[in-house]
Amino acid sequence: MATADRGASATKAADRTPAQLFALVFGIVYLLVGVLGFFVTDDFTGGTTEDTLIIFHVNHVHNIVHLLIGAAWVAASRRHDTAKTANTAIGAAYLLVAVLGFLLPEPGFMGTLINVQSAGDPDNFLHLVSGALSLYFGTAGAGDRDRVGRTA
Repeated sequence: MATADRGASATKAADRTPAQLFALVFGIVYLLVGVLGFFVTDDFTGGTTEDTLIIFHVNHVHNIVHLLIGAAWVAASRRHDTAKTANTAIGAAYLLVAVLGFLLPEPGFMGTLINVQSAGDPDNFLHLVSGALSLYFGTAGAGDRDRVGRTA
């Protein structure tokens, strides 16, 4: 009985590693959030407390960043090695953004660029959780490409 080709890319859910599945799911979510964010804000940078998507402050720059990160995750999800790399890089970047958001809230860089209103802003906690999960699925939780799809 021939086994499926376990080449560089995976298109079936059963052939995806945890790193690839995480990158695909989070990529789609970030793309949706990026698109929806344009419907709730009219400021390119900065913004007001009314410019929110659910409880998260957004502006056009924030939305564009979500679209770019979502596209990078979706593109990287096709291959295990690229998914691991993207998850690690995006995770590290999000953890840095979380730290900067906690340490440098408005009216500086974080307040103007991505509409973080205060150190206790929900965006900071979302960046922290997204960064930690992404880093996990880029490292320890990435899974093993050689073990995917095996039943025994």
